[in-house]
Amino acid sequence: MRPTGPLHLGHWLGALDNWVSLQRDHECFFMVADLHALMGEYENPVSIHENSVEMVLDWLACGVDPEKSSLFVQSQIPEHSELAMILGMMTPLGWLERNPTYKEQLREIQGRDLTTYGFLGYPVLQAADILLYKAEKVPVGEDQLAHLELSREIVRRFKHFYKKDIFPEPQPLLTPQAKILGTDRRKMSKSYGNAINLSDSEEATRKKVQSMITDPARVKISDPGHPEICNVYSYYKNFSSGTVVDEVYRWCTGAKKGCTDCKKSLAETLIEKLSEIRRKRAKLAKDKETVEDLLEKGRARASIVARETMSQVRTLLHLG
Repeated sequence: MRPTGPLHLGHWLGALDNWVSLQRDHECFFMVADLHALMGEYENPVSIHENSVEMVLDWLACGVDPEKSSLFVQSQIPEHSELAMILGMMTPLGWLERNPTYKEQLREIQGRDLTTYGFLGYPVLQAADILLYKAEKVPVGEDQLAHLELSREIVRRFKHFYKKDIFPEPQPLLTPQAKILGTDRRKMSKSYGNAINLSDSEEATRKKVQSMITDPARVKISDPGHPEICNVYSYYKNFSSGTVVDEVYRWCTGAKKGCTDCKKSLAETLIEKLSEIRRKRAKLAKDKETVEDLLEKGRARASIVARETMSQVRTLLHLG
């Protein structure tokens, strides 16, 4: 994950909940992608380190266990940059230009110049992050599937040129709720300012939920609603029991409750759902040096794997 600001509900549903499950049965590497953050924040990188620590606090609060998994910072393992450079030598420009996420962010994100070599090459560095650890499975959101497919294409191209099967083709691991919309019905994103954050206060949560776009066809409180097109209802389906979801459906379609009251109930549901995570996070935040220590331990473990992989690559490419 990129340390570009607070983590939100989309990260929790689309990634963190999956990470916690994966670490029970698999060897996992969870990376603070600070070089990826630099691609968009190169003009003002001062907050990247602090954001990294804050992000790891979110990971830990959600249940990621540094005793079971390796947590580390990308830039502290130079093999990431080295492998990305090598893979970039053989990645056709057209593969990068057709990437849908690249086109979307150029269109949507204002106020920053993203027409750079580094931003175009984002998926190549991402491929290096994955392949360096010979990952067989990668927990991703739907918006990253195109990038992961590019990683597989790079693996096949590498094997074609050098006749050596060093890297497995990584496969995606999606959660059932891998995508959740933001308060404005666009993809939930820190960049779009439409996210409900894991670290938000209760009051901030209530304010953001009240700003959510609901059923555009429901003008008056007496008008029957259409839950299937309402973003608020989709949140209930993600965060409430089936009994509650059924009740919300009935009061919406029967015009028994207005959208304002519906959103008030949703806000309290989210606050309750996040209460334990926020309690744990507040406790961890009192000792941030512990976060730095566990990241160093994770770096040491990850570096062993990274060095071994790059030794194989250098030998194969006659780099000494």
